[in-house]
Amino acid sequence: MPPLLRGRRRGAGALATAAAATLFLALVGPTAAHADEAPSDDVTSSNVDHIANVPKPAAVSDTNSDLAFTGDYVIGGNYDGFVIYDVSSPDDPQIVSEVVCPGGQGDVTVSGDLVYFSVDYPRADEECGSPEVPVTDPDGFEGMRIFDISDKTNPEYVSAVRTDCGSHTNTLVPGEDGTDYIYVSSYAPSEEFPNCQPPHDKISIIEVPLDDPASAEVVNDPVLFPDGGNEDQENLLRPTEGCHDITAFPEGDIAAGACMGDGILMDISDPVEPVVTEVIQDENFAFWHSATFTNDAGTVLFTDELGGGGAPTCTEEVGPEHGANAIYTIEGESDDPTLEFASYFKIDRHQGDEVCVSHNGSLIPVAGQDYFVQSWYSGGVSIIDFNDPENPREIGYFDPDSRIDPDIEDGSTWSAYYYNGHVYSSDMSRGLDVLYLDDPRLRPAENVTYDEFNPQSQPIYEPGR
Repeated sequence: MPPLLRGRRRGAGALATAAAATLFLALVGPTAAHADEAPSDDVTSSNVDHIANVPKPAAVSDTNSDLAFTGDYVIGGNYDGFVIYDVSSPDDPQIVSEVVCPGGQGDVTVSGDLVYFSVDYPRADEECGSPEVPVTDPDGFEGMRIFDISDKTNPEYVSAVRTDCGSHTNTLVPGEDGTDYIYVSSYAPSEEFPNCQPPHDKISIIEVPLDDPASAEVVNDPVLFPDGGNEDQENLLRPTEGCHDITAFPEGDIAAGACMGDGILMDISDPVEPVVTEVIQDENFAFWHSATFTNDAGTVLFTDELGGGGAPTCTEEVGPEHGANAIYTIEGESDDPTLEFASYFKIDRHQGDEVCVSHNGSLIPVAGQDYFVQSWYSGGVSIIDFNDPENPREIGYFDPDSRIDPDIEDGSTWSAYYYNGHVYSSDMSRGLDVLYLDDPRLRPAENVTYDEFNPQSQPIYEPGR
């Protein structure tokens, strides 16, 4: 979620907005103007087919957020709750159920018959439907909700777990003993918030016994930055205060964290006791937002949410190195890795005054190759080739924009992920879009089938698996 929106929720919206505006003006100059021109000639490139759209249902109609996948189903998070879609026919998705359970953010993760759902706006109590309360209320609930979706048509609320500062995002780290571990990322502490005290340089780890998910509890809250994080870099939107998001690579026992002012690597061989093994800063990054490993875990692609998701950063004036992806190769030994900068990537389809910034994406599972599909808010969905980490390039896009096609609803996509032959885009306003990639370079990905996919818990893929 954009930090600006979450900043409003924590009572610091004016400060966050002012910080983003100041940072943006510093980059573009006070007299810069953005031409309101169409970013391209077509809504889609010739190798991307838009095959379906499902508008948001009336009951769950707030901002769409992240996605998770299980079997023939897509689970779509929303600030109002979540929606389960049947995508057994990707060109004709059907809404199976809608769960109304407001709490802000609505980050979702699926594990078997369980859905883990992030609550980042305080509620009066743990129950769905409870009213919002001020963040200064010591009894307000924030954290994780757990649902049972064994009956996709009738999800059932199981339990909730409180976490400090709530849950902005969550990451699944599967255990080996019938246990899930959930890494909860949250931030924006204040002395005024009884349940979110500074410095909050930590994450929360929830243990979920799969045979008794109602007994889930926080088992550790490790401090990732014992000496403090990056606070002095002039262009930061927020200093490091915990993490915004974490991506785990369970088969390699590693994770990458995007932590506002810092990018990190972690050893998660003991999932309850993660160890930070590398910390980096980047003078061009304002807000380390998310991370994705390559399939061999030899490279990490980090994203920068310049302007907090509230500013037009895909412009010639801002340039190609701010609000971009940064690609780092992982060098050194597994117990002492280093991150080495390779390049930046940013879409060059300039969006004028439209809000555009790098956001969530995933690998396209072509064995031995590195392709990435990614959301850019109003910049649409981008297909990126970063096989040469020093020379990434866009090879396809879907950019719904009424300046290009006056009959199309403008898009602002939060997440775009490849799953079992198609790309699914969670558009904040349009709903769920489904894309087919008609490109011979990407066609081998159609041979990779998942039973379950959480983009922030990356699996290793092979052809036919």
